[in-house]
Amino acid sequence: MSEHNTHPDHGSFKSYMTGFVLSVILTAIPFWLVMANVIESAGLTALIILAFAAVQIFVHMIYFLHMSPKSEGGWNLLALVFTLILVFIALAGSIWVMYNLNINMMPGLMSDA
Repeated sequence: MSEHNTHPDHGSFKSYMTGFVLSVILTAIPFWLVMANVIESAGLTALIILAFAAVQIFVHMIYFLHMSPKSEGGWNLLALVFTLILVFIALAGSIWVMYNLNINMMPGLMSDA
């Protein structure tokens, strides 16, 4: 019988509190940016919020989901990468199809000015 760790590390109180504090900070800063209208450009504000959201995803994966290259022999990370690739393909393909439909199905709306 192989020596597998049947009880994965579920983290400590300190790691959960670290994740919680980081999550609160990563939520409060974008909230403040929007509510105080710190940045005039709405597009730049949206990009900053998306960056904070991406960092928060990693915080949740590390501190709450305990995902690392070592967890489950790397299968969790491999499944995550596969899922991200599929989501990217679906989103990019959808945007590409909608763009082409807009260009090819609505030629009268395109102005020649």
